[in-house]
Amino acid sequence: MQPRIPRQPAQEQDCRLPAAVADDARLSDALTSVIAGARRRAVRDGDRQMDTAHLLHSLLEHDPDVYAVVGDGPHLARLLGYLVQRTIGYGLRWQGTVEDSGAVPVVMAGEGFSPLAAAAMGHARRRAAHRGDGEARGVDLLAAILADPQARAVEVLEHAGIDARALRTRIDRHPDTYADGENGR
Repeated sequence: MQPRIPRQPAQEQDCRLPAAVADDARLSDALTSVIAGARRRAVRDGDRQMDTAHLLHSLLEHDPDVYAVVGDGPHLARLLGYLVQRTIGYGLRWQGTVEDSGAVPVVMAGEGFSPLAAAAMGHARRRAAHRGDGEARGVDLLAAILADPQARAVEVLEHAGIDARALRTRIDRHPDTYADGENGR
């Protein structure tokens, strides 16, 4: 059976940010790497867009602060298992669908991000600006992803036994702890 979406080698992928996000957001180098990793994962999975689950997976792989926020233990192992299994069944029901809660216009869909992922990028930038930082970081993006209960990343977290609301509350209560890269950078 032919895949519905042609696959590209990872080195040929366009890992630029959508114009509407890139114009507004200054991202840390680490977060730029996270986005490139999420883009490669989406293409490898045969998905048309990066969604919040791709971003979550890449955040956990590339950002020690995000890893520290989520915490270690059996729930993290289960979460990583769900994310890894996405291509062999868990995420197949999402293929061919757009991740959208209805709160965000679908205009970003053609530029590589699902509407929720694009909104999370903008939210991460605003979160960094509110903190007085010129660059959005991985924890900013994680907090932004957790803000929408209909995000695929939130669904994956909940299936793994991680309470997304509690995780967001922990980030919001201690914004400076994770903003400066003190947890392993």
